[in-house]
Amino acid sequence: MATKPGKGDGKQVKGKLRTSKNKTDGPGGGGGDADDFDAWMKSRQLLKPDDQLDLTEAELGEEITKVLTPTNTNIVRNLVVYSFKEGEFVLAPVPGNTVTLIAFAGNSLHVDSEEGRRQIEESDEIGYPLPMPNYTVVEQRETDNVDGEEGEGEEDDDGATAKDAAAEDEDVEEEDDEEAKGTEGDEGEGEGEGEGAAARQEDDEPAQQAAAVSSKKRKLINQFNYCERGALTYTNPKRNVDTQTIPPPRSQFGGNVLQWVIYDSYMENFAESQKDGTKKEDRKRGKREKKFRDKSAIAEQLNKKYLKCWQILERMINQNIYDDIAHDYRYWEDPADEFREGEGNLLPLWKFQYDKTKKMNVTDILFNPSYYDLFAVCFGSHDFMKQTNEGYLCLFTVKNPSFPDYIIQTDCGVMCCDIHPTYPFLAVIGLYDGNVAVYNLREDCKEPLYVSRGVNCKHGECVWQIKWGLDMADGEVNFFSVSSDGRVFNWILMQNKLWVTTIITLYRENGLVDGPDGTKVTLKSGGSCMVFHPVDNKVFLVGTECGYIYKCSTAFSSKYLMTYYAHNMSVYRIDFNRFNSNIFVSCGADWMVKVWEDMRPDPLFIFDLGAAVGDVKWAPYSSTVFAAVTTEGKVHVFDLNVNKYKAICIQAVVPKRKNKLTRLSFNEKLAFIVVGDEKGVTTSLKLSPNLRMMVKPPKKQLYLDQNTLQIGKLEKLLSLVRELPEGSNVVPDAATTVRS
Repeated sequence: MATKPGKGDGKQVKGKLRTSKNKTDGPGGGGGDADDFDAWMKSRQLLKPDDQLDLTEAELGEEITKVLTPTNTNIVRNLVVYSFKEGEFVLAPVPGNTVTLIAFAGNSLHVDSEEGRRQIEESDEIGYPLPMPNYTVVEQRETDNVDGEEGEGEEDDDGATAKDAAAEDEDVEEEDDEEAKGTEGDEGEGEGEGEGAAARQEDDEPAQQAAAVSSKKRKLINQFNYCERGALTYTNPKRNVDTQTIPPPRSQFGGNVLQWVIYDSYMENFAESQKDGTKKEDRKRGKREKKFRDKSAIAEQLNKKYLKCWQILERMINQNIYDDIAHDYRYWEDPADEFREGEGNLLPLWKFQYDKTKKMNVTDILFNPSYYDLFAVCFGSHDFMKQTNEGYLCLFTVKNPSFPDYIIQTDCGVMCCDIHPTYPFLAVIGLYDGNVAVYNLREDCKEPLYVSRGVNCKHGECVWQIKWGLDMADGEVNFFSVSSDGRVFNWILMQNKLWVTTIITLYRENGLVDGPDGTKVTLKSGGSCMVFHPVDNKVFLVGTECGYIYKCSTAFSSKYLMTYYAHNMSVYRIDFNRFNSNIFVSCGADWMVKVWEDMRPDPLFIFDLGAAVGDVKWAPYSSTVFAAVTTEGKVHVFDLNVNKYKAICIQAVVPKRKNKLTRLSFNEKLAFIVVGDEKGVTTSLKLSPNLRMMVKPPKKQLYLDQNTLQIGKLEKLLSLVRELPEGSNVVPDAATTVRS
């Protein structure tokens, strides 16, 4: 049976060729015996079973992977347990078959793995010398073989490794050496030995080169115990912490138990039980009262919830009823203003009133600084001979004009009020009897949070105006009030009471007169209104019943900063301009409205309205627009930039003979005003476009904002009416060159 020669067959053929050559080339016989050689060759042959399969080279090079999986036959595969959470039997998880005897985390990587190859490519280093394949040696032998043994070399390359090829060379060399020793005199044998030595020298050179290449590989630094410095952590040592507590106290008690002692103990127990019975009755009675109080509290909470729901429904109904007025309130623009140059009109909107205040005067109106649609109205009486026994502070909203949202009732007329700019739920009121009170609108409107008490902690006469001040250095909330008794008080809200301090007493200048007993008496000026400077919070103006306006300071009370001889009768209201704090306007009972500049004794503008002026206010959107109300029931709106001599709108709101207007207020966000009369009715009026014209920036100054334009418009107007020294020329600056 013919078989393909393997690795052993190749070595045998190669040995036979070289041996026969050595034997035939020499003239004489060799030193060895042929039978010994055959015996040696038989011992080197590989035994092959008869039933061995004949595999191809591809099948011989294929690697067959075997996976051993241990399976524990003692594990139950379908175990179920009862789950009380699910209420049924559930399948238990099968435990694993692997038992870990030891686990040790290492940092070694396999050379053939992807991460190992990446590390070798990046650092060009390996942890240990890799075995170098000797296919280079085989190729060298194939190229250097000159004896015509290329076929045998290919067979060696296909079927043997580099180590087997080296072993074959060593075996052949040993055989050649033995033959050479046996035939030392043979010349042919000498030539064969020389050729074999040359071939061995050529075969050793590639192996030495491969060994030199492998020795040049560098090693990784500290490959066994190397670790990153950032991974080192400090292990805290373990310590034993012991605590010791104080042992509980112990006491020993001993006594004799006799018959009378037992009797006395029973009597004491009976007496205590009798007391417990009375206590239980008291407890039951207390529980009943508590339940009643709890029920009343629950009922009150339910009423509040129901009240809120009813308020929402009431607002929805009112919005449906006054739908046309609501649209005019937001979107009405009078188209006729385009054809009326320099004139405007007012559109009446809602009327706000309360049934219990129909015969009272509106004494003050103020918008909430945080909620633009909410405003407060004070109800009292300006007639000192007909004072009412009650007063009201009502807070109306334009969302519900039929009924006030908050109602505060007092024992006398409410003459003035103010809402805190930072805490919009705090409202302070001044009363006709000289008292002041602070209410928290979030909690309860029935009882005041603070109220003045005592003869020395109140004004002697009616409180005409009241204003919140800035918080003090320690954070205390405070306010100021002025009264007809000629004093200005500062009230501080302490923890449980009001602390009052006299800021200034309004004495008349050159007001010394002789008293009944001949002594000199200084006359006082009754205060009628007050307003603080918008920039300097220490400076304020006080209007008096004598017609004077005093400029005062909270820092000292001995002297006035300035005295303005403003009106011939009582000063009713003063208001600062929103865009220039040095400009303010005043009105009084002498029918006059005057515009003043700070520290100038004479007014800049004087307007005669033909009736007592109850209130005057600067517009928040324009620096030259202000409005006033008179006792004739008319509203006068002025725009000094349009007309410096008369009002651009005069409109009657209430009948002249039956009613009078007392107070007004501008809305801070929308273009409408609210006016109050002597019949307890508050009317809202929408301003037409001509009454709220904005300044148009020039073409070369389009970047200017509206605030800068308004300031420039007012400065240009003031430069025309200020008195200048003789011979001086008006030089307008850059801020006054704005065209409107």
